[in-house]
Amino acid sequence: MRVSLFSLLILSAVSSSLAFTHRSNSRHDVSLSSTAAPEKFVIEHEHCQDPGDRDILIRAARGETTERTPVWLMRQAGRYMEAFRAYSTKYGFRERSETPEMAVELSLQCHRKYGMDGIIMFSDILTPLPTLGVEFDVVPGTGPVISTKVETEEDVELMGDAASIDFDEKLPFIREILGQLSREAEEANTALIGFVGAPFTLAAYTIEGKSSKHCLTTKKQMMRDEMGEDKTISMFLDKLAVMIGNYACHQIECGAQVIQLFESWAHQASPAGFENFAKPAAQKAIKIIKNKHPDVPVIYFANGGSSYLELQKDMGADMIAVDWHIDMAQARKILGPDIPISGNIDPTILFGSKEQIEQSVRDCIDKAGGPGSKHLLNLGHGVMQGTPEEAVGWLIDEVKRYTGKNE
Repeated sequence: MRVSLFSLLILSAVSSSLAFTHRSNSRHDVSLSSTAAPEKFVIEHEHCQDPGDRDILIRAARGETTERTPVWLMRQAGRYMEAFRAYSTKYGFRERSETPEMAVELSLQCHRKYGMDGIIMFSDILTPLPTLGVEFDVVPGTGPVISTKVETEEDVELMGDAASIDFDEKLPFIREILGQLSREAEEANTALIGFVGAPFTLAAYTIEGKSSKHCLTTKKQMMRDEMGEDKTISMFLDKLAVMIGNYACHQIECGAQVIQLFESWAHQASPAGFENFAKPAAQKAIKIIKNKHPDVPVIYFANGGSSYLELQKDMGADMIAVDWHIDMAQARKILGPDIPISGNIDPTILFGSKEQIEQSVRDCIDKAGGPGSKHLLNLGHGVMQGTPEEAVGWLIDEVKRYTGKNE
């Protein structure tokens, strides 16, 4: 068993106190004190030992042939883990994600236990919205709720210049979190993943104000835009694209080695809606990232967008991630052999048997072209709450063990 050389503060109900203050300038200052002695952490897996493990995920995302198929999981830091719930049941989401000590700890728990090929920062796609004056809260039982209204062109204009945002001033915790995680990832011989929400998803979430079944208000804005009556959504998408592109660059400059762009509400867009609104905005954000950091791979994931996967071939991203609604062999056929692909196991398989999980891993890898064939194994969505912890370990172990059909 290996022990991490970095020690993190462990919070306890008795020995820690938390102050989380919202100020008028939309910044959050957190003071965290603890009398608990620093502890060393036991590494429960035997992965991430080979020299190539440090950057295998990065190489796969760039489209290189790798010695095996790398793996990480969306929502790998999540409530399925008992260690994670020790925090989530005690502290609100923004306290956890904007307090460096907690965000770092929550990012690392899953890697210590399973040894994925990447550590992803514990955060949210909505985190940078306050830099544009868009405020949100995460309400237990409801999810994110956005109080700022974006209904007119004037509302967008009042947000100011997205290109001049100082992320160190507006989101000071990001540099501290990623800086610490960068050191931890190097020591753990693995990659550090940053992420952002795609412009359409952030625009729709903001316009609707919360999770929405039909996204009707947003779609009405899109129709008015198409008729030339109101350009609010086009203006908002453009502003978000600039902010998101620069925010991703900020994450890279703070230590992130790969960026995943989440189009979490792709299922709300028709093929035409995607092509006319979501796609151009995402392409603009990706172009900003690639122009400034051409060697950092960008992964684009359109959740619910597999029905128009052919429209994603020219996103400008290095890798396309696909959801579980499409067979991996079909996805590979649509994208072709040269576009790196990520995905796409149905997350509910993790409620199955060990044999079923291992077989789903082998099937996914084989359909993507075999081990190391420009494929990054992931789920087709995030790890679900209630997933047995041992099941995640079975999946990770099989991905790293599998050498192909002729083994």
